[in-house]
Amino acid sequence: MSDVAAIERFVNKYKELKTEIAKVIVGQDDVVNQILISVFSGGHSLLIGVPGLAKTLMVNTIAQALGLNFKRIQFTPDLMPSDILGSEILDEDRHFKFIKGPIFANIILADEINRTPPKTQAALLEAMQERAVTVAGHHYKLDLPYFVLATQNPIEQEGTYPLPEAQLDRFMFAINLGYPSFSEEVEVVKATTTDTQAKVNALFEAQEIIDFQHLIRRIPVADNVIEYAVSIVGKTRPDSEAAVDLVKNYIDWGAGPRASQNLILAAKTHAAIHGKFSPDIENVQAVAHSILRHRIIKNYKAEAEGITEEAIIKSLF
Repeated sequence: MSDVAAIERFVNKYKELKTEIAKVIVGQDDVVNQILISVFSGGHSLLIGVPGLAKTLMVNTIAQALGLNFKRIQFTPDLMPSDILGSEILDEDRHFKFIKGPIFANIILADEINRTPPKTQAALLEAMQERAVTVAGHHYKLDLPYFVLATQNPIEQEGTYPLPEAQLDRFMFAINLGYPSFSEEVEVVKATTTDTQAKVNALFEAQEIIDFQHLIRRIPVADNVIEYAVSIVGKTRPDSEAAVDLVKNYIDWGAGPRASQNLILAAKTHAAIHGKFSPDIENVQAVAHSILRHRIIKNYKAEAEGITEEAIIKSLF
């Protein structure tokens, strides 16, 4: 099948996928789009939202519709790396046997990732970056596709361990999850207080998702679009000549090269789901907020004056 025909097929499958997810998830269209863009781009996402906004349900539903297996890990202050990765035990023949932890699934929901100490947070790092884990000197490959969706509660900051910048940078997207609108909330209440349950059908197989990920990487990008993405990222660095005034005054650290790579990858996927055979500047702008918001570090002046990441990112365009 040619790449042109494959993209047309991808557009149709994507529409079916959105319809399937909408059986269970009311509204949140933008959030679902961003999660799916990061899945097909081969990236991970960080969901930031208050409790009770159906984050677990959303990830579970997406996993079912994608035909992938899903595990949820509740991060707590006493969680140890072995609780995530697995551990070696002595079996009845007195041989060491490796018992796999919950990290061995296609989609991992790392719930409230900032509740656990850095040692346990770091256990996720190798898995996210290398798609493999090392336990007791043995290297174990994870099944592909592999996707981590972490959640963070923005309210309760007591007893939390904020994610270090290096770990935040591993997430392709930081997605803000807002409250539903009045009509959406009415629909949610109607749907969830009866005895009927919507059945989500699996529309994909693991290999098909991997094929689509390769297809997206093969999409050509014009040099001017790559240069635009790199220049946007460059403008977030306060010591850069191209930095705008808002950045110079309110930012301590800007985004690194991984942001430029993610902008192009996500722009390719954004273009593909809209049936385009190559991304343009509009596609880069469409994904820029979620890619940059967790990669720019504001200074105390920005906090004091209430300058938001969104306002700073908007000024880059």
